[in-house]
Amino acid sequence: MSESRVDRILGILRRRGGRVTSARRGVISALVDAPGHVTADDLATHVQATYPDVHLSTVYRTLEALERLGVVDHTHLGHGRAVYHLADEAHQHLVCEVCETVLEVPDTIFAGLASELHASYGFTIRPSHFAVLGRCAQCSASDAPR
Repeated sequence: MSESRVDRILGILRRRGGRVTSARRGVISALVDAPGHVTADDLATHVQATYPDVHLSTVYRTLEALERLGVVDHTHLGHGRAVYHLADEAHQHLVCEVCETVLEVPDTIFAGLASELHASYGFTIRPSHFAVLGRCAQCSASDAPR
């Protein structure tokens, strides 16, 4: 686990008015340790290994609180359950409908679309909440006519 990243995120949490509890420390540590995007159930399993007194319902409430404080984001990567990741490294998601590869792209990727929607309709998008579904380069190439 990267203690410096955990400490940095806990510092952000404190500056935004959040308290540091064992559940919050456990969830943040689990997210830092996670190899990618994880479900709340995955997080609960990881957190409970270190903090056995933290129940699944506490993990869900903690995720909601951390999201309200801007420390955690949840994303829908297609039709499955929401997945969670830390908000300190902003990015967007592209998901291949064929091979299910998830590509993380810079959060600025939708800047033009966001500007156009705001200018034309007064609508502000939150693209981090969803993934754009399509086909990755490899799956697209394998479908190309020969």
